[in-house]
Amino acid sequence: MSSSIVHHPNSPPKATSARVSDEHLVVVLADGRELTVPLAWFDWLASAAPAQRVDLEIVEGGHGIWWPSLDDGLSVAGLMGVSEGD
Repeated sequence: MSSSIVHHPNSPPKATSARVSDEHLVVVLADGRELTVPLAWFDWLASAAPAQRVDLEIVEGGHGIWWPSLDDGLSVAGLMGVSEGD
């Protein structure tokens, strides 16, 4: 299967937006892809109050997602299973 999206190996993925539903975290990447992961992967996020879950910010130029009210966050590369240098 071929893909029209080229990911340069030296440019880590960047988020342009993110949203949280009752069961998932959805991250929209700069190249147009959407990454959907279950909240169950992150106990601290799954157990948070709904108002805390939606209180998120895209940080570090799109390389991270931060929840100020939870004082915790995630890297976009980590969500995708790649290191920042890959």
